[in-house]
Amino acid sequence: MLKANKIMRKVWVYILLGIIAFICLFPYVWLLSSSFKPESKMFVIPPELIPNPFTIQNYIDAFTLSPLLRWLMNTIYITLIVVVGGSLVASMAGFAYSKLRFPGSSVLFLIPLCAMMIPNEVIIIPLFQIWSKLHMIDQYLPLILPNIIGAGGMFGVFLFRQFYLSIPNELMEAAKIDGCTTFGIYFKVMLPISQAPLATLAIFNFMYTWNDFLDPLVYLNSPEKYTLSLGLSLYADMSGVLWGQLMAACVIATLPLVIMFFAAQKRFIESVALTGMKT
Repeated sequence: MLKANKIMRKVWVYILLGIIAFICLFPYVWLLSSSFKPESKMFVIPPELIPNPFTIQNYIDAFTLSPLLRWLMNTIYITLIVVVGGSLVASMAGFAYSKLRFPGSSVLFLIPLCAMMIPNEVIIIPLFQIWSKLHMIDQYLPLILPNIIGAGGMFGVFLFRQFYLSIPNELMEAAKIDGCTTFGIYFKVMLPISQAPLATLAIFNFMYTWNDFLDPLVYLNSPEKYTLSLGLSLYADMSGVLWGQLMAACVIATLPLVIMFFAAQKRFIESVALTGMKT
């Protein structure tokens, strides 16, 4: 009897999870389905999840009638620099805060914590004035640098500090006995065992940079320099919305995010479990 109740409980849990998963996935399924429909069939009632007729003309138009490929390459360029640079800087700062004792380290660590609490929208105007005086408007540096060493990278510093605090100091002492310098310990010992926080930070940096709309809107003026998120807004104008091209472009824009998450989800879950082990 107890075993039957346990099985039924699991069945109801799976049914509930299945319903929640369907609700969460339905918008993306509808987006994917609509990208292969002609515009006349996109808003029919009742909705048709299976395209009839099936067409790839929306994707062809998205690439030929707009600089979608250029926007895609711009976004990849910015995102890769932020992901690689942000991971390196955050891991080095986290290593310093957790394993290198120096005067004022605890007080200095409050700076990234405070920076995490300030929304980007609050400081966007003074940042724009600074970049304008540096003649960096319509350039990619204002989109890259703040996400590596500014408030955008402070979450990574906190993440790596918490992870490195869980690493025994004896590991560093053993490396010192073997003749490793501080940089040697970081590059040869600490960095190779940091796959979990690296994957987690890569996911967050990738998602934030890839989806960022406000910063490109503020700093970029030339359409050929637009990112995907900003370029998608051009599919809507005074004459209406190009729904077919917009749906196809949205699928292309979201596909790398889905691939990135499923490729690194195991490390992501490991890091969430590890970063709270020691403070």
